[in-house]
Amino acid sequence: MSLDTVKHATDTPDADQPWAELGLKEDEYARIREILGRRPTGAELAMYSVMWSEHCSYKSSKVHLKQFGDKAPENDAMLVGIGENAGVVDVGQGYAVTFKVESHNHPSYIEPYQGAATGVGGIVRDILAMGARPVAVVDPLRFGAADHPDTKRVLPGVVAGIGGYGNCLGLPNIGGEVVFDPCYQGNPLVNAGCIGVMKHEDIHLAQASGPGNKVILYGARTGGDGIGGVSVLASETFDATGPAKRPAVQVGDPFQEKLLIECTLEIFGEKLVAGIQDLGGAGLSCATSELASAGSGGMRVDLDTVPLRDATLSPEEILMSESQERMCAIVEPAKVARFLEICEKWDVIATVIGEVTEGERLEIFWHGEQIVDVPPRTVAHEGPVYHRPYARPEWQDALQADDAGKLPRPAGSAELREQVLKLVASPNQASKAWITDQYDRFVQGNTVLAQPEDAGMVRIDEKTNLGVAMATDGNGRYTKLDPYTGAQLALAESYRNVAASGARPLAVSDCLNFGSPEDPGVMWQFAEATRGLADACLKLGTPVTGGNVSLYNQTGDTAIHPTPVVAVLGVIDDVNRRTPIAFAEEGQLIYLLGDTKEEFGGSAWSQVIHDHLGGLPPAVDLDREKLLGEILISASRDGMIDAAHDLSDGGLVQAVVESCLRGGKGARLVVPDGLSAFTFLFSESAGRAIVSVPRSEELRFTDMCGARGLPVTRIGVVDGEEVEVQGEFTLPLAELKRAHEETIPALLV
Repeated sequence: MSLDTVKHATDTPDADQPWAELGLKEDEYARIREILGRRPTGAELAMYSVMWSEHCSYKSSKVHLKQFGDKAPENDAMLVGIGENAGVVDVGQGYAVTFKVESHNHPSYIEPYQGAATGVGGIVRDILAMGARPVAVVDPLRFGAADHPDTKRVLPGVVAGIGGYGNCLGLPNIGGEVVFDPCYQGNPLVNAGCIGVMKHEDIHLAQASGPGNKVILYGARTGGDGIGGVSVLASETFDATGPAKRPAVQVGDPFQEKLLIECTLEIFGEKLVAGIQDLGGAGLSCATSELASAGSGGMRVDLDTVPLRDATLSPEEILMSESQERMCAIVEPAKVARFLEICEKWDVIATVIGEVTEGERLEIFWHGEQIVDVPPRTVAHEGPVYHRPYARPEWQDALQADDAGKLPRPAGSAELREQVLKLVASPNQASKAWITDQYDRFVQGNTVLAQPEDAGMVRIDEKTNLGVAMATDGNGRYTKLDPYTGAQLALAESYRNVAASGARPLAVSDCLNFGSPEDPGVMWQFAEATRGLADACLKLGTPVTGGNVSLYNQTGDTAIHPTPVVAVLGVIDDVNRRTPIAFAEEGQLIYLLGDTKEEFGGSAWSQVIHDHLGGLPPAVDLDREKLLGEILISASRDGMIDAAHDLSDGGLVQAVVESCLRGGKGARLVVPDGLSAFTFLFSESAGRAIVSVPRSEELRFTDMCGARGLPVTRIGVVDGEEVEVQGEFTLPLAELKRAHEETIPALLV
């Protein structure tokens, strides 16, 4: 078959092309022809198809995502915002921290181990490309029903992939979540996050400026794995029998990535690069077009110089390949020799594949023949923009009217005790130690908090003990009931978790997981959730620095619950002042902060006891969340509290049980006046936390809460080897421990 060159494309305007098979719509193909003034070559068609895919171009979501910029709060800490590989914030002492959360959902369903492993590898390279040393990872996960046979196929593979890749890189896994729900049965969510640290002067951006500068591809050879990978696979719904397209899932090599990280950091240390980009979704198509469009605009690439694992790959396949462990750097000619020398030292393959040019075109050649001649911005940044129709689903009113408050409540103390045990043992509330024990949470020696704490925390300066904390949260049940409020609750919970650890929340990254954008009901959920999150970020002063949208998480007509996962990054001046969740000292007083109301819509109790989803989620009071956060941070810093735990899924009883089991100490609780024992234990009202207070600090702590106007109620004392709710029941810690710890291993081993 003769090569489809630019000249050949010009001379054969009517040649048939597989634009539909590559995921393009008819009008999109017509637009490409309009941009080029001719039909595209096969290589150009490959580039446009992956870069204009939903996963890469955000064509259905970008009109809504604009709100994160339009409503961004003033924040002096923001150094790099939306549009780069990851956001960057100032955390003081000359340090900058970059962080991001992304999805690798569809590949992880098809090939759980490699899908999850390469999800970790990709997010780590995003952080590396900003100039930072990656220091920790997190993994928010969603799976189908815990007892479904396919969950036993998918979950262990995903967990092994995350652990295998992250552990080999030597990165502690400090946080995340695991949630089970039948709605994720055919569409598990594998979101991965990473935190990186650098000095301000070390920030790098993805741009190719300086005509004559060389384009260097370095890292692993390019292979046939992942051709079209996540860029195509994540851009359409699954049908009843699986995905309509099954491109090969990328195959990761964490040892190659470790070499790549150390090599890149040494290159950064010698200031050898003018611009850099990792190769993730859309591979070379993405790296070349984004670097060129963000720089001076011109670039020439000789594609036949790309090192290959498979010599039979066509130019189109090389451009679409999403092979892992690759980076693309822009280097001044005088620095090329030293760049290549460092790569050789680390046994990393590096090849000059092109150079930055004076023009405004991205030109790619294959054995001297020109196969690509495009304006790079049209590939990377000027894809389609869809104003998808959206409408509130017809079923939404009935769902909200089906109030969880009408559900039968326990008839007496014995049934109340039974329901507490059942809740604590339910898959979503049970211990996830079987999963997290497969991750190295303490490698590098700087982890100070990790699962099952409210937030993960790492020390970033060993002399001053400066640290950062991160939490990820998102309740799809709440968001199904009310997308606007549900997204705000996701932010509020992450914010609360970070504050409970003693860190000050700074900024947000998000991973917005939804069904098909071609469904007006799903697009309404997305629009409402995005609006809710943007409004809440403005109110709390936590800007969105970047993130990811994952659409088409749907099988046939069945979409997942709308699941906006929100990561909040916080800073703490001294990690020795951190607050754990464990009740560790007998005699300390247990206080409840915030107001408890009759709020059970979307609650763990309604799901576990009644398999019910209906009503409205808990109300959001962002002013209260901010005040609660300030109190928790001040109390931690000034030594007024020894433990803190936010109240969220499962309500107060879940938090108390977790704090007791974590510290090996029991608790005696008294139901406050005006509340039933049931509401006290199971309500999921937001804006609440429990703390343990040394008796010597009680007056100072309660005075501070009173002066600031935060409701504070003494509800018990840390004591003994059981959880006692006075006048209701007693549960020995040994019984609670068995219920809490045996569920997940029994389902998955």
